Amino acid sequence: QVQLVESGGGLVQAGGSLRLSCAQSGRTFSPYAMGWFRQAPGKEREFVARIQRSGGANAYYADSVKGRFTISRDNAENTVYLQMNSLKPEDTAVYYCAAGEYSSSIARHYDYWGQGTQVTVSS
Repeated sequence: QVQLVESGGGLVQAGGSLRLSCAQSGRTFSPYAMGWFRQAPGKEREFVARIQRSGGANAYYADSVKGRFTISRDNAENTVYLQMNSLKPEDTAVYYCAAGEYSSSIARHYDYWGQGTQVTVSS
C-alpha cells in the first residue's frame, strides 16, 4: 500500500513558476514509476508528465507542457517533483501524482493516486 501526498500548488501569474512535490510513503520496497496528471473543470483528466523507475532521462511529457515542465525524482526521499515554468492560464487544474509499476501516459494504468493540489494561473 502506497500513499501519495501532493504539495506546492497555489496561485501564480502567467509566466511564473511553481514546483509541485509528491511525497510517497507506505510499503515502498523499490521506486515506482510516477506520473503527473491534471484535470481542469469540465475536462477529462489528462496526462502531463511521467518518469520511469530509473529516473534520469526516462521522462516524457505531454506536448502541451513540453519545454516548460520538468519531472524529476529523488528516490532517497521517495519524492517526485514537477517543476512548472512559463505557466499559462490553460495550465490551471488540479494536479495529481500517480504511482505504478511502469510508466504510462494512461491514467488507469496507475495503481496509486494522491488527492491532488490546485494550480491556478492568472492572466
